[in-house]
Amino acid sequence: MAKSYVKFETPKELVDKAYEAVQVAKDTGRIRKGSNESTKALEKGSAALVVIAEDVEPEEVVMHIPMICEERRVPFVYVPSKKELGKAAGLQVGCSTITIETGGNAGEIVAEIVKKLGGKVQKTEQKEATVEEKVEAKKEKKPRAPRKPKEEKKE
Repeated sequence: MAKSYVKFETPKELVDKAYEAVQVAKDTGRIRKGSNESTKALEKGSAALVVIAEDVEPEEVVMHIPMICEERRVPFVYVPSKKELGKAAGLQVGCSTITIETGGNAGEIVAEIVKKLGGKVQKTEQKEATVEEKVEAKKEKKPRAPRKPKEEKKE
C-alpha cells in the first residue's frame, strides 16, 4: 500500500541515480541525514535535492517534507528503502531522508535528476559560496571605525 506522503512514483533509473548521488555527495559534498536535519536545511534554503524513503513508519515523520520542498521549490525524489538510503549515506541504520546541500562531485548527477524530474518541481537558482569566497568577502568589507570611548559622567 502506498504511503499518503508519496506524491509520485519514481522510476528505477532515477532511484539508482539518487542513491549514487547521495553516496558521492557523502564523500565530496555536504549532506544532511534525517528528517529533522532535512527540515532545517529546507527552511534555511541550503537544500539542492531531498531524497525521501517510502517505507518510513510512522508516516508523520516525513509527511511534511514534500510540502516544504514544493513551497521552497526544491526538487525531491522518493526511494523505496530507508535501509538502502542509510547505507548510501554511510550509516549502519536506515535513514528517512537525506538532503544534499552541496553535491561536490555529485553535482552533475543531481543536475541530471532535477532535469529528469522536469515539470514536477523547478529548482531555484542558488549560488553556494565556497569558504574561500566567504573569506574574501569579509576582507573586502569596509573596516569599521573605532569606537569612541564613553565619556565619564560628571557629577
